[in-house]
Amino acid sequence: MKNLQLTGIARAMFASRRAWLFGAAMAMAGAANAAAVEIQVWHTLTDANKAEFEKLAKQYNKEQDQVSVTLRAFPTSSALEQEAVAAVKAKKGPNLLQLVDNHSPEVVAQYKAVLPMYELLAKYPIKDLNWFVPATSSFTRDSKGRLLAFPWMAEVPVMFYNTAAYKKAGLDPNKPARTWTGLQAELLKLRDVADIDCPYASSDQVTVHLENLAPVNNQQFTSNNNGLDAVTKKSAAPAMQFDTLYMRHISLMVSWKRSLLFTAHSGDNASDKLFAKGECSVLTANSGAFGQFINTKSLSFGVAPLPYYDQVTNDGGKPFVSGSALWALGGHPQAEDKATAQFLAWLSKPVIAAEWHQRTGYLPLTEAAFRASDVSFYNRIPGVQAVIASMRAQPNANSRGFRMANYDRIEPVLNQQLNDAFDGKVPPVAALNNAATQARSIAAQR
Repeated sequence: MKNLQLTGIARAMFASRRAWLFGAAMAMAGAANAAAVEIQVWHTLTDANKAEFEKLAKQYNKEQDQVSVTLRAFPTSSALEQEAVAAVKAKKGPNLLQLVDNHSPEVVAQYKAVLPMYELLAKYPIKDLNWFVPATSSFTRDSKGRLLAFPWMAEVPVMFYNTAAYKKAGLDPNKPARTWTGLQAELLKLRDVADIDCPYASSDQVTVHLENLAPVNNQQFTSNNNGLDAVTKKSAAPAMQFDTLYMRHISLMVSWKRSLLFTAHSGDNASDKLFAKGECSVLTANSGAFGQFINTKSLSFGVAPLPYYDQVTNDGGKPFVSGSALWALGGHPQAEDKATAQFLAWLSKPVIAAEWHQRTGYLPLTEAAFRASDVSFYNRIPGVQAVIASMRAQPNANSRGFRMANYDRIEPVLNQQLNDAFDGKVPPVAALNNAATQARSIAAQR
């Protein structure tokens, strides 16, 4: 009887221990799940770049259980900003927000909802962070050089060209033209020898044909040192510097349009699809278009810097680094701020940042990311390594970026004037004068 009692007690104790262990395991699992802090990241990426960002977020969520990243995509920047304003008012704003460069980052940083990146990283630092373009990322920095946003989508305008079309036209696919005059000769061969209906197209036409025409030709885009000089109450608003260089260039583009060398242009990325399909042989666009092209199996292409005018400068200068960045929003619990920094630290890992750069065409985030990039990747795409590597050098005064108030309202005006000139509705000189006058008026508004 005693043995039976002891056996019963033993069974009870074993059952109790098993229940305790099971309960402890469930509690630990619950604690682990409870420890996962969710952060929201809102963005406007599309197509291949959107898919790549979603892939990275999924990978991050799988690799660890402390932070859960949720992405939300918006069709346009205006849609995102409108929703963000409403969400912040309701105290339900995202943790990270992709904002396009408005060339007034300090104005954005003044909003109470914004948590400047240098404040977040001061509290939760990222180890061994050596930025790839520290001096040219002015679109994410204030006048003191402090980082206001995370330059995850930094890009530069470049020239893409179809290597198969170049071979068909009898051109060397490894030596594209470096000047606009040289490019004209190549476009004529693409049109007449290769029988290409669309030799040249341009996306992001304001970026290519107005903003970066100046630094690529070693000139300034606006007065007041590209608007980077300290603005006082007495100082005039920066004004466009549309001189003979601009008259020359826009007139050349109009002549190309009339002679069927330049057949497609837009202020957005619409012309990217024409290049991806092989319909257009040369495209000037932002480097972020790279993601779409590298995922198009039927397309063979190379990358070159934007052309310059050898009548103006002996060598082409560097373009502005622009694009968009991830801005942190404040007003969240400390745990969420920490989780946000943890996610950004993961994105900064050399292997992760290198993959993002190679899959999207955005500039490498860090020096380590550039070094971690696969050599075979660069060897596969003619010219891309040289273009990216050139951005490492210290920029001159003309290519550090530019600042202009209310630029989000100015850019549509510039785009419309370009359309009017290219379509033959307004003479180039009149279009440039109209653009400069309207831009000056808008920039002066407070």
